[in-house]
Amino acid sequence: MSTDKIFGVADRERVHERVLHWATSDGRVVAGAVVGSLALDDAGDRWSDLDLTFAVADDQPLAAVLEDWTRRLAAEFDAVQLFDLPAGASIYRVFLLPGCLQFDLSFTPAAQFGALGPKFKLLFGRAVKKPPLPPPSAEALFGYAVHHTLRARFYIERGRWWQAEYWISGVRDYALHLACRRRGLPAAHGRGFDDLPAEVHELFTGALVASFTRAELLRALGCAVRGLLAEAEEVQDVATKVAPQLERLIAAWNH
Repeated sequence: MSTDKIFGVADRERVHERVLHWATSDGRVVAGAVVGSLALDDAGDRWSDLDLTFAVADDQPLAAVLEDWTRRLAAEFDAVQLFDLPAGASIYRVFLLPGCLQFDLSFTPAAQFGALGPKFKLLFGRAVKKPPLPPPSAEALFGYAVHHTLRARFYIERGRWWQAEYWISGVRDYALHLACRRRGLPAAHGRGFDDLPAEVHELFTGALVASFTRAELLRALGCAVRGLLAEAEEVQDVATKVAPQLERLIAAWNH
């Protein structure tokens, strides 16, 4: 794979086939699956990353398998390890391969290997049935957004423009998450944001910060909060109680 071009589908498939060969040849690995967008027949595209997950025999040290495969990926594909993400008994390790191909590799003890959602296609071996992870509740999403509104306004008052922008973006994103949830769209990592109706996009476009001034940050925060309240149908009782305080947070204050 060349380092001077963006990866192609053939590059991704070549890594997929090679890693799958490693898995079926490694006695410590007893099952494997593709996860993410490529696990669905009608999903994934030219830009999708590679996401493979494997089960390690329960009598084998998972960390040793991961380190062996990491060395192998570095030697054969010049892969660079980016970070690890432990999740229960599983370990996810994210790599960058030449051509900007992201490869998410994960290992799980065999007794706990199974799908956590619909984007899971078993390639070999067996998987156990596991309850799907519940999505964040509307109450939690709204609560986080209110918390972020407080932080945003107080950092505006402190003259901490960059920090204020960080929290304003958080208010907007949690509100958009609520908007997706109401419409049955996926929301994690913004997956459903582009599929929201045009009127929702129009409502939240104003929540984008255009410059680092007090007036602009207050304007953007106001748009984010008004959008949040418009999408708070699932938590209307709580929203009604806190709305007066949110309005106070986005109003002009006398100093």
